[in-house]
Amino acid sequence: MCIRDSHSATQYPDFENARINGHPAMTVIGDHDWLRGAFIETVQKRGAAIIAARGLSSAMSAANAALDHVRSFLHKTPDGDWFSAVVPSDGSYGIDQGLMFSFPVVSDGQGGYHIVQDLKWTEFAKGKVALTQDELREERAVVSDLLR
Repeated sequence: MCIRDSHSATQYPDFENARINGHPAMTVIGDHDWLRGAFIETVQKRGAAIIAARGLSSAMSAANAALDHVRSFLHKTPDGDWFSAVVPSDGSYGIDQGLMFSFPVVSDGQGGYHIVQDLKWTEFAKGKVALTQDELREERAVVSDLLR
C-alpha cells in the first residue's frame, strides 16, 4: 500500500508487502537500507520529479493514477492480488474509523470492495504508518468545520 498523497513528507510506500514479478520486493531488492531511505524519499518527491523532468504539471500523472483506480474497482481483483486505494477506514490496522486512508483492497467487480486484512508490518512500517495517521488527523482537524 502506498500511503498518502505525493505532497506528503510522511507518505510510506509499503515495500514490505509489495511484490515484484510475484516475489517479495525485499527479497528481490536486497538493499534494505536503500528501501528504508532513498526509495521512500524518491516516492515522497515523485510529483516534484515529474514536474522537473517534464517542465509541466504532474496533473496528468495524477489523472492517470485516478483512471487506474477506477479500472481496479470496475474489474474483479484476481485471487491472491490486491491494490491500494484511499477508502474510509473501518478501523483496520488500527487506523481511526472514518479516516480516509490508503489500504490494500480487493474489488468484487460490481462496485464493492473490502480491505485486505492481516498484512504484516515491522516496527519500522508501523512507525511510518503512525506518522501518516497523525498527519491525517491534523489535516482533518484543520478542515473539521467544513465537514459538518
